[in-house]
Amino acid sequence: MHGLSAHPTSTLAERALTLLAAGPVEATVLARDVMGLAAAPPAVAARLAIALLGADPRVRQLGDGRWALAGGAHGSPLLTACTFAVVDVETTGMRAAGDDRITDIAVVLVQGGRTEMVYESLINPGVPISPQITALTGITDAMVAEAPTFDLAADAILGALAGRVFVAHNVRFDWSFVDAELRRNRGLALDGPRLCTVRMSRRLVQGLTSHALDQVTAHFNLDNGARHRASGDALVTAEILRRLLGLAEERGAKTLEDLEALLANRKRGDRGSGSQQA
Repeated sequence: MHGLSAHPTSTLAERALTLLAAGPVEATVLARDVMGLAAAPPAVAARLAIALLGADPRVRQLGDGRWALAGGAHGSPLLTACTFAVVDVETTGMRAAGDDRITDIAVVLVQGGRTEMVYESLINPGVPISPQITALTGITDAMVAEAPTFDLAADAILGALAGRVFVAHNVRFDWSFVDAELRRNRGLALDGPRLCTVRMSRRLVQGLTSHALDQVTAHFNLDNGARHRASGDALVTAEILRRLLGLAEERGAKTLEDLEALLANRKRGDRGSGSQQA
């Protein structure tokens, strides 16, 4: 599979896979035989099936609404055929696996000539936001008080990410926070291709002393009207990605595999993507 996915870790998912091995089934059958909800209305069963299986690359939903095991995908997709989900998160700190939480998230899709904001929201982290973080992002406890918790936002976020290539500026940071929140709230683990625009910039843009977001933004003569807010940073990163993909194509990268090979052939002394601040 070439798109982003999230693997369910619960035994319910394994029971669903066993059921689907016999052939496609309707959501009401999944609700009855997997979840033990014999009286679930079709609309409720459909939502439950999406929550359980919607981001699992091992299954797919057929055109008639039934669920079935997915066939394997072969070959690397063309870059022009990929849909990239450019993600930015603002957080209460740096410890994704610790006590820190997401406070703001945005997902911008890039596919061919199309750039579209498909999800953006403040997130109630359930913990206080420090004055230092407020000074950086402008996000206060009062601003997030009525915002959804990540658990309430998870379905929409998964829908924006599923089947796409996850992209961020310093991807390790944003990926780790989204993955940690999904593990805590849904028992899901992110899996699939990801790209770091810091790493891409280091390989494809010459002459910069720093590949932090502000420096790369300035290099491409872009404007960011909402710095250190998820929407502003995701939108400008999406535009940076478009330009970097163009540079990669000029160097012969046609497929996602070509791009990974190009990025892996970095010059000696280049640092990993996690060391550059966004």
